[in-house]
This record gives sequence, structure tokens and C-alpha cells, in this order.
Amino acid sequence: MSYQISLPNTLARKKPASFRLCNVSGHPTELLEIVSHDPPPALHLLFIPGNPAIGHISHSKKDWEKGRLFSLQEQIDHKADFVRQEMQNVEVPIVLVGHSIGSYISLEMLRRCSGKVTYFLGLYPFLMVNQQSRAQSVIGNIAESSILSAILSCAAASLGLLPKIASRLIVSKTIGNSWSDTAIEASCSHLLQYHTVRNMLFMAMTEFREVILLATDKLAEKPDWAFVRKNGDKIAFLFGEDDHWGPLHMFEEVSFQFGGYGLVLNPVPCLQISKQVPDIPLSIEREGHIHAFSCTDAGSIWVAKHVATLIKNQISSLSFLG
Repeated sequence: MSYQISLPNTLARKKPASFRLCNVSGHPTELLEIVSHDPPPALHLLFIPGNPAIGHISHSKKDWEKGRLFSLQEQIDHKADFVRQEMQNVEVPIVLVGHSIGSYISLEMLRRCSGKVTYFLGLYPFLMVNQQSRAQSVIGNIAESSILSAILSCAAASLGLLPKIASRLIVSKTIGNSWSDTAIEASCSHLLQYHTVRNMLFMAMTEFREVILLATDKLAEKPDWAFVRKNGDKIAFLFGEDDHWGPLHMFEEVSFQFGGYGLVLNPVPCLQISKQVPDIPLSIEREGHIHAFSCTDAGSIWVAKHVATLIKNQISSLSFLG
């Protein structure tokens, strides 16, 4: 979840991530870190993943929380506490990279930790409910039912009890038929756990209910456009061409709200509605990668290069790297 990187040559020298378990406000938290010492890091990159993922409370190999369920707001508080606790002595700029609902979390962290966070990149962002998505409807219905959530969690845990070779085979032939070995291994060790699936579904329920979709007798809440517009010089988004979590009509709304522009990688003409609002870099990935890009080698490499390009072209032009 945490990286210190040096510019340039971010991707030139591949370094393996190391695992670390830390305590954040009383919650055991699993981290994946890549630390650069030579040369000294020019910035600190903090990756906030989607749901489920290593780095969230109780999305872990062990049930550290003894069955407790954590809402989206509690996960946001956890990430903000992490920045205040683990990064209070970080002197280089902090860049947030959020994926899916991690983009929503990162926007809130940008609001709460504006003194520490310099830039935010949203990858395949889940910022609003897609009423046209059947998958979101099914997930929402399951998450709202404690009985269905428990049944699905038990089924996942049962698979986790199988011999390792059997569980890997099942995952690779079902949800992970295009995934890398690393993604399949992480799914078998962390996702096939009762507490992880229950927390994944509970978090999803609160995503729909508390933040993104309000009660049925109220209007759907949209992202805080005023806040994003005010901080437009600190924000960039990447959308997928065929991604129901961050559909292109959301891209169009962001373009309309902010007067965004397409990057050179994927130029997209967008409406400029206000000369008073700084342009936000917006782009569409048209390479056919999946929403869970990090589960494939090709998706991971493409997105990493895209992020590195944004950092080089956008952040390096700012005064703190000048």
C-alpha cells in the first residue's frame, strides 16, 4: 500500500515489494512496501486499493478483528490515521493513487490531509452508482442481506479449507481465469476467508448505502464536485473503456464538471465550460484491460507506466520538484 519512489527511472529498476504488519489506531494492518534509498526518494506514493484488497482493515489473512465488520467510513478513517501516524515525518511530497472505491477514499484523504498530500490519481474510479450495471445491482442485493452474505462467506471459507492446489485450480478456472499467479495466490490466502468476504460485502453495502447511494426515498448523492473543482490542479483520473464501476458517462460528467482534457496517451476532446477552473487530466484506457487491472501482468504494467507518465508530466512541473 505504500511506496517511496525516485524520479526518473521509476520502472527501470524493478524491486520486489516487502510485507509489513503495522498497528494503525489499534488495527493490525498489512502493508506492501517498496522503499528506495539510492537515490533518495523524490516523493512518497501511497496506493489506496479497491474492495477487497490488502491494506483494508480485516481484509487480511488472519482474523485480527475477531469477526468485527468495518464500514466504508471506518476504512476512510483508518487510511487518514495511517497518513497521520506512519507519515508524520515524511518530508517528501505524498502522492495518492486510488483504485475503484479507493479513489473515493483518496478524495476524502485529500480533503483531510491536504497539508501532507500533494497529488491524487484516480484509476478506474468508483465514484457513483451505475444504475445500468446488473453486476452492481446483484452485489448490492447480496450485500444488503446478512443471510446471503453469510452464505457466500461460508462458501468462500469452505474453498479455503481445500488443499492449496485445489483452491488455486478453482480460482484460476473461475474468477481468475486471466489473472497472474500472484493475484491467484493472494486470492487463495486472503479472499477465501470468512472474515474477509464478510467485510468485503459489508464495506460494499456501506458504499452503496452510506456514501454513493442513499436510501431509496432520497436522491443519489454525487461526489463533491465543488471540492474536486477547487483542487483540480491536484487531481487526475483514468477511466476504462468498458468498466461498469467507472462508466464512460461518469467520465463525461467529470469532463463537464471540470472542463477536463484528454492526455496524449488517449486524447479525448472534452467540453471547456469554465475558464475559471483549472483543467483536470482525464484519460480513457482503450487497451482492453479489466477493472481489476492489478490482477493481470499486462494491466499492472500498462497502468504503472500510465501513472509514471502522469507523475513525470504533471507533478514534475510543480515547484516542489523544480
